[in-house]
Parts: sequence; structure tokens; C-alpha cells
Amino acid sequence: MRSEKEKMLAGELYDASDPQLVAERRRARLLLQALNATRDDQPEERARLIRELFGAAGEGTWIEPPFYCDYGSHITLGDGVFFNFNCVVLDVMPVTIGHRVLIGPAVQIYTATHPVSAAERRKGLELARPVAVGDDVWIGGGAILCPGVRIGSGSVIGAGSVVTRSIPEGVLAAGNPCRVLREVER
Repeated sequence: MRSEKEKMLAGELYDASDPQLVAERRRARLLLQALNATRDDQPEERARLIRELFGAAGEGTWIEPPFYCDYGSHITLGDGVFFNFNCVVLDVMPVTIGHRVLIGPAVQIYTATHPVSAAERRKGLELARPVAVGDDVWIGGGAILCPGVRIGSGSVIGAGSVVTRSIPEGVLAAGNPCRVLREVER
């Protein structure tokens, strides 16, 4: 019999109220509380908390508080990643962010989703799809990345966009739903 965490990470329906998952989210909340209380003149403490919270965090990663996530341990960050203020990452499944990625204020990245069927939702089970962001991406403020999307390296996502489908490499994409507008210089 597989654990609820194993089902969750496999993208299957799972019970989020499982005690192991609740404990892991509680751990993340405590780390986030400490991270969000750091000041700009405490870069070493902020870096330590980032390393402890995330599954992996590259050199030069910087997060402007407040920042929120479910687990943290399912997030992998490359070198030079910057999160501006008030970002949310629902990392029920892996969120992989490449090198030199700029993430504007109030960006939201969701892996968590729910069944479309009301009868299935009434059972209280959830599911998720991973999100991946390539290298050298800029995600404008207020953008939302939906479960299962991939953003190709070198692309720009316009502010306020709702990304419901994957975006290829080297393009400017914007809107709701987000769509490719043109290629960008790489």
C-alpha cells in the first residue's frame, strides 16, 4: 500500500489531511514564519533558511518576504533566482526553476489542483501536476502559472498573465489565457 505522499508525488488522487503531509506543511510554515521575519540586513540568516526550506537552492538565490509555499521541499531553484514580494508556490508536486529566473511580485505558481467532477471533489481528495521554468526566464508581477505548465528558457511572461498551457523557449507571452505574442532576442 502506497503512502498518501507517494500518491501525491505520483500525480494521483491523495488525502491532504494525512498526518505525514500535515507535519511536513507545519515544518514549512515554521520555516516560512522565520524567513518572512528576516530583515535585509540579515542575508546570512535568510540564506540559511532558504537552504533549509527548499529541496535545493542555487547560489545567489534571493527571496523578498513575504513568501509562501506548501512544503518547500518540492521546490528546486537554480543559481541567481529572485522572488519579489508576496509570491506563492503551491508545491504539492515538484516545482523546478532554472538559473537566473526573475519572478515579479505577487506571482503564484500552482501544482495543486482538484478533480473536475463534483462527485470526486466531495470525496475530499486532491491531485497535482508539476511546474517547470527554464533558465533566464522573467515572470512579470501578478502572473499565475497553472498546474502542469512548462515555461521555456529565455521566455518572458507578461504581468498579470494566466499561464494555462506550456510556453516555448525564447518568446514573449502574455494575457489571460497567456499566449505567445512574439519571439525575443536571446
